[in-house]
Amino acid sequence: MHTIDLNCDLGEGCGSDADIVPLISSANIACGAHAGDASTIRATLRLCAAHGVAAGAHPGYADREHFGRRETGDDADAIARSVTEQLAHFAALAREAGIAVSHVKLHGALYNRAAEDLEVADAIVRTVRAFDPATTLFGLSGSALLMIAAEAGLRVAHEVFPDRGYDLEGRLLPRSRPDAVIAAPEEVADRAFLLAGMGLAKDERGRPLMLRADTLCLHGDRDDAVAIAQAVRERLDRAGLRIVAPTTSATP
Repeated sequence: MHTIDLNCDLGEGCGSDADIVPLISSANIACGAHAGDASTIRATLRLCAAHGVAAGAHPGYADREHFGRRETGDDADAIARSVTEQLAHFAALAREAGIAVSHVKLHGALYNRAAEDLEVADAIVRTVRAFDPATTLFGLSGSALLMIAAEAGLRVAHEVFPDRGYDLEGRLLPRSRPDAVIAAPEEVADRAFLLAGMGLAKDERGRPLMLRADTLCLHGDRDDAVAIAQAVRERLDRAGLRIVAPTTSATP
């Protein structure tokens, strides 16, 4: 049976986590920088434990005003220090709860920057390896970050986005564009099916775009996040896909 991971960004104070966690296999939990605090981390960890969902750290820029989605211009050393602090904070709370940290996924503007900026990507890889060389690093499918991570011996998961538009190069369209976010739950579900089953997306011109798909990302901060998650899970279940956390190897 074909398997796929279904992940969601959670612990960001959006109120729908309890309804989403039972539908997914991996959770990316905000570490207190762009959103969240010790209370939300603990609550989301408890939800993950209750539903057998893999719990991962979701560090980002410390920019709550813009939800970590604006580029700050921090240099690679500053980013490494911040991510190290966020991972340590998250790991301490996970240990307190008796829960393993399964993966790391960057958030927002930092996620996009690390996908292309080689200096930042290298800093992130060194930081994650120092944190736990056995952890899995989630990142944009086909990105420089994941190639560097795999070369360094980290396990990687190539991530795709059924609720986001792609440019001609397989990058996410800027959220400022009207076609950046897919609105209709059924359309998101159909895109999830094609990505999970064939690694098939469409670029901004409507042309086929082939992507490696180890994990599908949903966004918990949408107003319709629960409806999206339900539609995607139902579509994948109907197709006979098994939803499980990724078991990836250290290959690009």
